[in-house]
Amino acid sequence: MTTLPCIHLNGTGAASLAAEYEEAYRALQNAQSKLAEATCHPRDFYPLGDQAWTQAREEREIMQRKLRDVKEYLGDWARHCSQTF
Repeated sequence: MTTLPCIHLNGTGAASLAAEYEEAYRALQNAQSKLAEATCHPRDFYPLGDQAWTQAREEREIMQRKLRDVKEYLGDWARHCSQTF
């Protein structure tokens, strides 16, 4: 559950918040894409032992999940702020 801001007259404007969080969301989408494209190949791990490649793939997936979580958070903010102006 994401704690979302209360848009009010003394606070930051909804349009400003929406734009900031939408920009962060797009940047994160790009980061996700770049991470997915970045090389993570078994040939770079076999000298480290049998489990190194498996461990590297698992770590990559953990990082992708974290990025998805952050993207969901940013999307929640962007949608909320967009709906209030």
